[in-house]
Amino acid sequence: MSFLMDTYKRLPVSFVRGNGVYLYDEKGRQYLDLVGGVAVNLLGYSDEDLIKALCEQANKLWHVSNLYQNPWQEDVAKLLVERFWTNAKVFFCNSGAEANEGAIKLVRRFFWEKGEKKYRIITFKKGFHGRTFGAMSATAQEKIHTGFEPLLEGFDYAEFNNINSVKELLNKETAGIMLEVIQGEGGINEADWGFLQEIQELCKKEGILLIVDEVQTGIGRTGKFYAYEHYGIKPDIITLAKGLGGGFPIGCVLAREEVAQAFKPGSHGSTFGGNPLACVCAKVVVEKVSKLLDHVVQVGQYFKERLSIFGKVRGKGLMLGLEREENCQEVVLKALEKGLLINCTAERVIRFVPPLIIQKEHVDEALEILKDIL
Repeated sequence: MSFLMDTYKRLPVSFVRGNGVYLYDEKGRQYLDLVGGVAVNLLGYSDEDLIKALCEQANKLWHVSNLYQNPWQEDVAKLLVERFWTNAKVFFCNSGAEANEGAIKLVRRFFWEKGEKKYRIITFKKGFHGRTFGAMSATAQEKIHTGFEPLLEGFDYAEFNNINSVKELLNKETAGIMLEVIQGEGGINEADWGFLQEIQELCKKEGILLIVDEVQTGIGRTGKFYAYEHYGIKPDIITLAKGLGGGFPIGCVLAREEVAQAFKPGSHGSTFGGNPLACVCAKVVVEKVSKLLDHVVQVGQYFKERLSIFGKVRGKGLMLGLEREENCQEVVLKALEKGLLINCTAERVIRFVPPLIIQKEHVDEALEILKDIL
């Protein structure tokens, strides 16, 4: 009997420790992890620098209210802004859904401050932005909405990579366009370079904001520190979470300075957001991932080329999806039996989002197992 709510389809395994790119169950069996906590554990397991930073901070101060100065947040924010395309400010929270909620609020507040009655946001079918009410309403997937209606009003859903579908939704109340440059939960769907250029131009022309959800793609996952860098665009707002803390919960909203100023004291907040433990972890992750980008590109390209023998492969860096003809959940179970952890998304896409420290020999090990299954 379990005392937990039945919100997850949990696989029949329980892990007790991890090392590098491997997890170990309670019987001591080893599993090669290509899920990485769903794009979270960027530095793998038992990273010495992460452990040291967390333990040292745990012996000093776990939590301090955001009513006081927070030097740990300043350290991480500086590193994140230095990687952004222009001057910006950061708000820290605890998760990707919270980050997207914050972005939605910031968009509305920005136009309210200007005295403009703009509040609607265009998002995209097959996109995913979280499961809290604002983020869920921004997510254009019926399966996420079912049973929770009425949704938060103010979102319009366009077709991904179809600029005409975006233009058809524009009206005088449109405040922004929110998207993932690579849709994660939707099946590793890549945005076209030209489509994003048109989105950028449309935002400039209409005077609306461009919000890029980098919760899954950010912090080096695609071989660039921020995935939007692949496309030559300049978003007004980005959201981060998942890999930012290397496994410790932390998220953030990063916005160019003019937009960020719409948030005033009392307009938004978080009790635990950017606590000292989370921030010391994030600082280690950001510093180490900044040195891993070339590695991610090289190993990612090697992985993508070798995966192609099994079917169509999408994605960049170490965010890859293998499209199959059949429902791939059975493949996930067979891989688990053979000591390989993979993930199925959009029913027919096997998603690979391993720790960024993965080596080519680990890729070879995974492919040998996949050959037996596929």
